[in-house]
Amino acid sequence: MAFPDTMTDEELWMAAHRGDTTAEEELIRRYTVTVRICARPYFLAGGDSEDLIQEGMFGLLYAVRNFDPGRDVSFKTYAEKCVTSKLVTAIRTASRFKHRPLNDSISFESPEFDERQILSGSNLRDPEELVITRELTDELHSSLNEKLSRLEKTILDYYLEGLSYTDIAAKTGRSVKSVDNAVQRIRHKLTRPK
Repeated sequence: MAFPDTMTDEELWMAAHRGDTTAEEELIRRYTVTVRICARPYFLAGGDSEDLIQEGMFGLLYAVRNFDPGRDVSFKTYAEKCVTSKLVTAIRTASRFKHRPLNDSISFESPEFDERQILSGSNLRDPEELVITRELTDELHSSLNEKLSRLEKTILDYYLEGLSYTDIAAKTGRSVKSVDNAVQRIRHKLTRPK
């Protein structure tokens, strides 16, 4: 069912509220441009404009599903407020984690798999364990070489040495934003299944 452009947002919302998914889709379609406009002035650390737009769309969907026509506010005002609120929340969340390690769940130096221990042979009970552990280390390095570009490998090495984004940027001749983007790509590649 197509909805006429003369139908108000509140009328569309009422149809969507009664379970008409087409009305809900039409309301979302009408406000997609609004989401893009609201997202335009913001920057998401470790993300791009499409990530922000996606967050804004979550805010719009929240507005569609939680609007209360009994309040003295138009759907448009409520939707813009929900979208902006979702964008600001996403930015604050991303900013908190901007300078954290790649991912706490990705450990290259767990107690069972510490390269320094492998090389020294400590914590290994027999030669078979040493061989197996070295094979796992070689497999890890091979996997990294397959998945990461030369720049990403360089940045990962510096990152694992504990250098800041600013220091890595200076050493690689890249901007801090470029380093952050590379770290996000590395994180994505290392957490993505083959």
